Amino acid sequence: MGGFFGAASKRDVVYDVFFGVDYHSHLGTKHAGLVFHDDADKANGDAGFQREIHSIENTPFRTRFDADLPGFHGNSGIGCISDTDPQPLVMRSHLGVFALTTVGCINNADELVERYLSHEGRQFTAMSSGQVNMTELVAALINNEADFVSGIRHAQDVIDGSLTLLIMTDDGAIIAARDKMGRLPVLIGRNPEGHCVAFESFAYHKLGYADEYELGPGEIVKITADYRETLAPAGDDMKICAFLWVYYGYPNSNYEGENVEVMRYRNGAIMARDERGRGAMPEVDYVAGIPDSGTPHAIGYAHESGMPFGRPFIKYTPTWPRSFMPANQEMRNRVATMKQVPVPDLIEGKKLLFVDDSIVRGTQLRNTVDFLYQSGAAEVHVRSACPPIMFGCKYLTFSRNDSIMDLIGRRAMKALEGNENEDHLDEYIDSSTERGKCLVKKICEDMGFDSLSYQSLDGMLEAIGLPRERICTYCWNGRE
Repeated sequence: MGGFFGAASKRDVVYDVFFGVDYHSHLGTKHAGLVFHDDADKANGDAGFQREIHSIENTPFRTRFDADLPGFHGNSGIGCISDTDPQPLVMRSHLGVFALTTVGCINNADELVERYLSHEGRQFTAMSSGQVNMTELVAALINNEADFVSGIRHAQDVIDGSLTLLIMTDDGAIIAARDKMGRLPVLIGRNPEGHCVAFESFAYHKLGYADEYELGPGEIVKITADYRETLAPAGDDMKICAFLWVYYGYPNSNYEGENVEVMRYRNGAIMARDERGRGAMPEVDYVAGIPDSGTPHAIGYAHESGMPFGRPFIKYTPTWPRSFMPANQEMRNRVATMKQVPVPDLIEGKKLLFVDDSIVRGTQLRNTVDFLYQSGAAEVHVRSACPPIMFGCKYLTFSRNDSIMDLIGRRAMKALEGNENEDHLDEYIDSSTERGKCLVKKICEDMGFDSLSYQSLDGMLEAIGLPRERICTYCWNGRE
């Protein structure tokens, strides 16, 4: 995954961009970068850009870039958190000098290099993974056209996956383009001195900007200190990612008018309402959330169920790095375990119901439940705030897997069917069907829970509150 922030103003924006990017740190742990533009440098014969890119795998963004701040200056700037490639990049082409940052996923990178760029004899930067730098490839695709708008549209049309981006041109203007299906949000803020653009709306609220505009699917907008201009209109169709609300969106943010925290309360309440209707709600001493994003789902569940909310363990984070998407699974599991500090009085001899935002591989959740039993819990019941995940995301990178069999739902389905075919997939993701019930029972037994239940797809979509045809549910049903 990743996120970005940019600002164009009548004053220096270094600290706005620095803190704006920092407020997107929950979206990635690998790379980060900042680039600023100053016309004074350009007047002195320079291109006007200053840029730094760093790894943030072992050092938080703010600490890593703090020493760079005195050297930055400019009335325009963009920056990013990226789990895909080092960026932003500064490119030279017939379109001029420009800075570029991207968020998305390119599934057909090799094909695009061969189809559009091999005849140019172009050499692309190879990352440690051996993959082409996605942002560099996007820049090359944009440069194939006569102007930025045509180039962005061309890149989005030929990419299999998704592409959301920011461009900062050599006059300090910023061009923002939302993915053509609107899979991720892009929001514009405004204050008396200029404009900003962000993935998370709360980031600019904290910096004194007010909501100005939310881009539609495929829309391309230009911002300067003085104005906002639509360069290409929004399309009609949208498939915004449901996981923005369920998991990785920040609680304070709004997407398409729907607040993340409010959705999670609503989602938990719908889960409890439906479970009570089925007569399947256990009596427990406390309802709790797997922190952090499971907690608001649990609060909603507790309020609707009438059972008390509690925190049987606390996540200790001051000296432990986040474990959002590190490549090393063993380290991810170890750090997650070390963060869990129990409250014995709320665990020993108690019946507990935990709500997690999702169950992907199941490894960390199994370790958490083992930890609770070892700490003296009498019962541990688990609820997932979304249906069983059956597909790795092909449009973004937050839930990508080396193999589809990494997913606990797929492993359980294979164990029940004896093969990996998808003949009964729709039944397995619906816990009200016989196959769906068997899947839940199998996972529950394998994980050692006292009971397990998943939110239904209908319940999750009800909680989000948007028309279902405008929400991407590919991770659950594989439908485009």
